[in-house]
Amino acid sequence: MTHLRSRRRLGLAVPLALSLTASLGLLPAVASAGPPAEHVARAVDAPALAYVVNTTRPDHRTIGSVRKAIAAAGGTVVVVYERIGVIVVHSAQPGFAKAIRAVRGVRSAGATRTAPLTAAGSTDEGPVQLMSERQAARTRGASAGAAGSEPLEADQWNLRAIGADRAAKINPGSGRVTVAVIDNGVDDTHPDLAPNFSAAQSANCAGGKADTRAGAWRPYTSADSHGTHVAGEIAAPRNGVGIAGVAPGVKVSAIKVSDPVNGRYYPESVVCAFVFAADHGVEITNNSYFVDPWLYNCMDDPDQRAVVHAVNRAQLYAQHKGALNVASSGNSNHDLDSDAIVDDTGPNDSTPVEQTVDPHECFDVPTQLPGVVTVGATGVQNVKSYYSSYGYGVVDVAAPGGDRLYQVPQTPSRNGRILSTLPGGAYGFLQGTSMAAPHAAGVAALLKSRYPHAAPDQLRALLKALADNPGCPDSYDLNGDGTQDAVCEGGRRLNGFYGFGIVNALDAVD
Repeated sequence: MTHLRSRRRLGLAVPLALSLTASLGLLPAVASAGPPAEHVARAVDAPALAYVVNTTRPDHRTIGSVRKAIAAAGGTVVVVYERIGVIVVHSAQPGFAKAIRAVRGVRSAGATRTAPLTAAGSTDEGPVQLMSERQAARTRGASAGAAGSEPLEADQWNLRAIGADRAAKINPGSGRVTVAVIDNGVDDTHPDLAPNFSAAQSANCAGGKADTRAGAWRPYTSADSHGTHVAGEIAAPRNGVGIAGVAPGVKVSAIKVSDPVNGRYYPESVVCAFVFAADHGVEITNNSYFVDPWLYNCMDDPDQRAVVHAVNRAQLYAQHKGALNVASSGNSNHDLDSDAIVDDTGPNDSTPVEQTVDPHECFDVPTQLPGVVTVGATGVQNVKSYYSSYGYGVVDVAAPGGDRLYQVPQTPSRNGRILSTLPGGAYGFLQGTSMAAPHAAGVAALLKSRYPHAAPDQLRALLKALADNPGCPDSYDLNGDGTQDAVCEGGRRLNGFYGFGIVNALDAVD
């Protein structure tokens, strides 16, 4: 399965400054004592939407004043993130966002979705290919004689591709390092996840407010397998059960952000996740998704601009508190350094429309936000996967994500995808940049284990410096039809396909 969520990065180094006017191109807010009177009356039977309201300052006085204006405009405050000046609001008032944007103390405000809060939708992202019992038995037999190998490790070509199998013999990672999987939940009862799972750093952030009750972080159904697969790639222990992760000695936690009704990853949930991770001592976050409902959020749209501001404040806060944020580059084979991209995927919670966007002004969130490590995908031949989005100066590093069409490994299953954990104690193959990011997050966790006092920017620099860059291929005509399927720009040090190179777990510990 190719996971159709994606992500990218702005390409600027912005400090944790909550006034983002200069860095994100926002014009000053118009000062006003309160919302116009005509916007206060609630429309009859109007659907409720969720909003993010970003204040000009993260202080009690400003936020208190804005909260009063929110109530006057017909909004209900769900949660206030005072340290970053972000307020999550529900309102059924059609003119709510426009009214609040005119309030003194508001920097930006906008709806986080285009469908009502109660709207249903599909969570089907394609079939999950499970490993059959017969296939699992064959794999166990093939790997049984390999000393120190896990039962299913013969099919984990991805570990060998980055030296993670050898790295584990030197340093499997420290249990004092936690990677938070911001995703659709993790099944922590899986025997290949339970030993390394950190419940104290896990929560359900769906809707924008953290729920830390036991098990709240687990998937809604067994079909919600994405987060569990990601978690196994990062930190499945070497315990003689199933598979191994890139960093089998570190901890992994789950911060669930998927909507319980339609499975979307809405901005307010992601804001909650970054803040929760920051406040609970997480060292690395893995972000294998894009923030719904827009693949690209454009700064000339007031709603989308507010989304960029809110999520950026939250992820910068996480960085400020010591977390390195890692995200996947996307599965659209888009050149994120081009002048124009045609996108027809959004809004994905109502009726998508085709639009042409400039990826320098319209951002995949959180991937293109400042300081986020953007990861492209490769297959067994260390070549860019056919689906992986790319871009010179946008992609930071690459990592195994799988390629079932053009890069098939000589393993027992001959499956070019990535094998990892699935809910209910199962295992299965998935592919996508969603699978590449956790490989990079795992290597970052190994680096953090080796250098426990390293700051996020230092870890990011080490991850790039230790990567192996194959350089741009002479040809990228994957299907042999005479047409290049993507154009790689740059050289051996830095290029659009691999950034600074493919991550290297062995170099991270040796």
